[in-house]
Amino acid sequence: MKSHEMRGLPREELTGKIGEWEQALFEARCSQAVGQLNNTNELRTLRRDIARAKTILGETEHAPGQ
Repeated sequence: MKSHEMRGLPREELTGKIGEWEQALFEARCSQAVGQLNNTNELRTLRRDIARAKTILGETEHAPGQ
């Protein structure tokens, strides 16, 4: 998901997405550990999406005037 798409989401929905991505990342890591992960790029994508969403949440927390 692109950052401009994330910025349009409400705070609660973005927090929910982070939870979903963290669960998906856990499952992908488990699949990789047993050798059943076909798309290894999925790990990188999920990590980056989580980091991007957490950054946007932090920006909205510290935004002046809010």
